[in-house]
Amino acid sequence: MQDDSPPPSLEKLDEELREAQAKRRSAEADPGERGKGLAFAMRIGVELVAALIVGVAIGYFLDQWLGTKPWFLLLFFVLGAAAGFMNVFRVVGGLGGQVGYRKKGEPAESENGQGPDKGRDKDG
Repeated sequence: MQDDSPPPSLEKLDEELREAQAKRRSAEADPGERGKGLAFAMRIGVELVAALIVGVAIGYFLDQWLGTKPWFLLLFFVLGAAAGFMNVFRVVGGLGGQVGYRKKGEPAESENGQGPDKGRDKDG
């Protein structure tokens, strides 16, 4: 038994492709958003590399000065890497360098640890 149904027409396929392309064009982000993402990625890379360079430089010069090759270089390489990862963690998490590493706009805790308004009487 042979199925004699005709294959779908190419015009219908062409119409569906054009609809899909139109949806895709309308959903694409504008170039400004793409630039922000690229800048964010560059910042993360710079944070890591800068911390490593500073750590390695401090270790290298301490080794030259004290004659302890390669111990300070290795130690400060590890410390620089840890500082770089911590900086990236703060950038990605939206944390700044403010005291306590709170997100911007997040209320500070009061002395009793219950938040700014908790633990107080309504009268005063």
